[in-house]
Amino acid sequence: MTAKTCLILDIGSGTQDVLLYQEGLELENCPKFILPSPARNVAARIRELTALGRDIYLHGQNMGGGFWRAVKAHQDAGLKVFAHPEAALALGDDLDQVRGHGIDITSVPPLTASQVLLTDFDPGFWRGLLQHAGLPQPDLVLACVQDHGFHPGKSNRISRFAYWERFMNEDGGDLSRLLYADPPEEMTRLQCLRRSIGVGMVADTGSAALLGALFDPGVERTAATDGVLVLNVGNSHTIAFLVLGRQVLGVYEHHTGHLDETKLLDHLARFRRGELDNQEVFDDGGHGCVTVADLPDGFRRIVVLGPRRALLADAKVEFLAPGGDMMLAGCFGLLKGWREAGR
Repeated sequence: MTAKTCLILDIGSGTQDVLLYQEGLELENCPKFILPSPARNVAARIRELTALGRDIYLHGQNMGGGFWRAVKAHQDAGLKVFAHPEAALALGDDLDQVRGHGIDITSVPPLTASQVLLTDFDPGFWRGLLQHAGLPQPDLVLACVQDHGFHPGKSNRISRFAYWERFMNEDGGDLSRLLYADPPEEMTRLQCLRRSIGVGMVADTGSAALLGALFDPGVERTAATDGVLVLNVGNSHTIAFLVLGRQVLGVYEHHTGHLDETKLLDHLARFRRGELDNQEVFDDGGHGCVTVADLPDGFRRIVVLGPRRALLADAKVEFLAPGGDMMLAGCFGLLKGWREAGR
């Protein structure tokens, strides 16, 4: 399928970065948006209802749970929180644990509660925004979110990194396996996103950032010969990849808030040599680290993306702006992955 217009979204914890790609139009002239993330919008709506003294009913589906503090503040104000079972999954995989936080899970909306929609992608919102802006409606949608997977009773840090371990061990780190028309069953947030967008493909935000770095022809050439270390310093998560040719040979993921320049550079130095232990990263509050057994020497070129990249402002690294706009690196990555999939 050849699309004339493609809506591409990189949905993070702080922002959703959007490119409306139109074939035949120079990339620099395609419309771009940097908007608050859906989770931030949900939090803002909950705070409005808290100020009004209204109980709330969360409905919709699994999405990014970055509005938890707003929910807690709502409860602390003496107000009730109700949630549909599917929407409650945005707050945790274990619904009994969610109930333990004082949230009443019910499929029947209470008449006295104001409804709050949970979704990473609202087709009506995008249809209206594009229409009011005088822009064409998309033929398909490409979108990415970070998914911790569905693993009730387990640490979401372990379950999150199990995704990357499976990618390395079962998919062989193959770059062509990073976009999905049909996401893995346990990636429930990606499954919800896939259903919401209609025609299109989805991916993890880490995958989109990696492909976004490789959207830069010079970086792709380095990856083909000497290998490259791609680092994305996001608002919440920091993730790094060792890439050689068309294969990922290592993945490292941590929480940005637990890192400073000294620690991150130490981790990266040992990561590219295959000397960083998975348990060390996990015990430090991160997700983990995995590399192939016979990691070759190299990966000395470190390219950095992400809104928190200033963490390495004084380091000997290279800051990228794929397609001329660093904030849209994930969008360009999705575009690259889709093109290479021959869709």
